[in-house]
Amino acid sequence: MAEQDAATACERIVATLQAEERVPAVSAAIARADRPLWAYQVGTAGSETPLDARTQFRIGSVTKTFTAALVLQLRDQGMLGLDDPLSVHLDVPAHGSMTIRGMLSHTTGLQREPAGNIWDTLDVPDAGQVIHDLARAEAVLAPSRRWHYSNLAYALLGHLAGRKLGGTWEEVLTDRFLTPLGLADTTVAPRAPYAQGYLVEAYSDHVRPEPEFPMGGVAPAAQIWSTAADMAKWALFLADPDPAVLAQGTVDEMCQPLTVTDPEQWVAGWGLGLILVPQGGRVMHVGHEGAMPGFLAGVYCRRGQKIGAAALGSSTTAGAVCAAPHKLLAASLEHDPRAVEPWTPGEPAPDAFASALGRWWSEGSEFVFSWRSGHMEARAVAAAADRPPAVFAVEGADLLRVVSGRETGERLELTRDAAGTIVQMRWATYRVTRDQQTFDPETW
Repeated sequence: MAEQDAATACERIVATLQAEERVPAVSAAIARADRPLWAYQVGTAGSETPLDARTQFRIGSVTKTFTAALVLQLRDQGMLGLDDPLSVHLDVPAHGSMTIRGMLSHTTGLQREPAGNIWDTLDVPDAGQVIHDLARAEAVLAPSRRWHYSNLAYALLGHLAGRKLGGTWEEVLTDRFLTPLGLADTTVAPRAPYAQGYLVEAYSDHVRPEPEFPMGGVAPAAQIWSTAADMAKWALFLADPDPAVLAQGTVDEMCQPLTVTDPEQWVAGWGLGLILVPQGGRVMHVGHEGAMPGFLAGVYCRRGQKIGAAALGSSTTAGAVCAAPHKLLAASLEHDPRAVEPWTPGEPAPDAFASALGRWWSEGSEFVFSWRSGHMEARAVAAAADRPPAVFAVEGADLLRVVSGRETGERLELTRDAAGTIVQMRWATYRVTRDQQTFDPETW
């Protein structure tokens, strides 16, 4: 019943979007680790083409998430470093000092588009010309000054990946991501059936078809065609990656915010190829949006809940398409929440760390140290209940290190008395004691 309630609520979200935003065709899907795939379509694909779950749409800049993942995969294999200058890996006539990290996070200051007016002519240069024309491109901002979106930077990243692997961007993308993940309906060139993209006139119900054209040398930034089902599966991969394709820690790194899109409001952050959109509380949606003439797309996940959603539309003007995944994620979990995992008894803390358990004080605040699921963890007593604990890994008899949560990467050093009981700790060099103490050494 809960699953059906969720499906009904999500269908209404999509139907309302299609009707109120006047979108010729909308296709949406939700992929969850704990449920079958849900997919729904409403409208018409155009001409005589029926709209169904296998109808492709252009996903525009959602393409960048694949290019970013490809670059991170190369980093994991030791083929490049994120702080390497571009010129180390690609022979370019200018802007070779841009770092890979800056290009991934849109913080190089490089202009948005390749040289020329490609959106006037729709005559997009090939990869070789894009690189050659880099000499004509501007650095419109100083590096790391602020976020500035650049399709040109992602075009270069895609060609870098192809060069490193001895193929084209399309070939290495297919070989390393699309095929291993079973995204059979995700292609660089469109394959039938695919939707016609439209401009929907503002003051009438008339629609005008937009042209379909290849992105040439800018393909790594915006070329891919896909289905809502495949994009929801891709979003789920970003929430729960297959380590044979991309390590969990690498996706975690992609989701770390490096900049914000609006320094005044902080409504969205940017990691390594992924947009981070806070939803309130401790809920964060991670993904990307895309736009091409006649098409809009939104693809997002909630990583902690292992759920992804996608909405694809065949209109340039229906901005709510990009926001729809946020509504779908919330509705799916509200009406059909994940099962509560039962607690099960575990092993006791090792004797060597048993005396560290319980209440301690540091910097005037109280903490509780516990042994859970085979590791030490600590929580501030005053912290919100949904705030994750600091989790420690054992490095030695009297040394642990934080692997997640508060003070990640810092050391926890243990001090014992003659009987071996832990009587004091130092966490990131701050004293941790059984009673509340000042910083005055004379009172210790």
